[in-house]
Amino acid sequence: MKSLSGKKALILGLANDRSIAWGIAQALHAQGVKLAFNFLGDALEKRVRPLAESLNAEIIAPCDVSNDEQITQLFQTVKEKWGTFDILIHSVAFANKDDLQGRFVDTPRAGFKLALDISAYSLVAVAREAEKLMPAATETGGGGTVITLTYYGAEKVIPGYNVMGVAKAALETCVKYLAADLGPKKIRVHAISAGPIKTLAAAGAIPNFRDFLTTVAEKAPMRENVSPEDVGALAAFLCQDSARHMTGSVIHVDSGYNIMGV
Repeated sequence: MKSLSGKKALILGLANDRSIAWGIAQALHAQGVKLAFNFLGDALEKRVRPLAESLNAEIIAPCDVSNDEQITQLFQTVKEKWGTFDILIHSVAFANKDDLQGRFVDTPRAGFKLALDISAYSLVAVAREAEKLMPAATETGGGGTVITLTYYGAEKVIPGYNVMGVAKAALETCVKYLAADLGPKKIRVHAISAGPIKTLAAAGAIPNFRDFLTTVAEKAPMRENVSPEDVGALAAFLCQDSARHMTGSVIHVDSGYNIMGV
């Protein structure tokens, strides 16, 4: 039996079939979840739409998470189609590539604002809208699950991560405050801290990313890197009733790398 059959999920940030959001989408689909996706601009729509359609997505709509009007319109579309929904996946982050090079201290004000807005505040903005559409909590159910994606660079200095590390630290704290606010409505909020995964975004933004993957595989207790499918498996678990008393967590899926010292 599919453990999440009949649930509905909105996935924000799918970019291509190598992205973490794709691993999560596949895992949820396999458990019987109905899916909705956003896209940003025509170029991304050409990549997102075929993937979404392959999972029988019921909603594929534009949304720039830095634009409040577009966020409102997306959730209005979800309301008109579904009425309510149960799962929100926030797989969104961005910083100017130049701000991921050199020294963090040289980050310009505009670049700092941009990274924090898109990578952290957008979770707050979409969670606020999701709260309105998630089923009312009852003794037998209701509520929902919000999951975002973070990285170890929020906890420790990772060369080449710079302002994105600061943004992820803000994101992780947002998770805790959102969990406190939304908990009375039985809406659970989590961050999954995945080990480095060779997505197109990571490979293009972080210098010497291939060497970094090799180092992590050598140092992690389990001596291997993780995959989008690993993240998807955890996300699917967190959305199940068996995880109903878990919230506000930052959960690592990194073969144990985060426990190691120098």
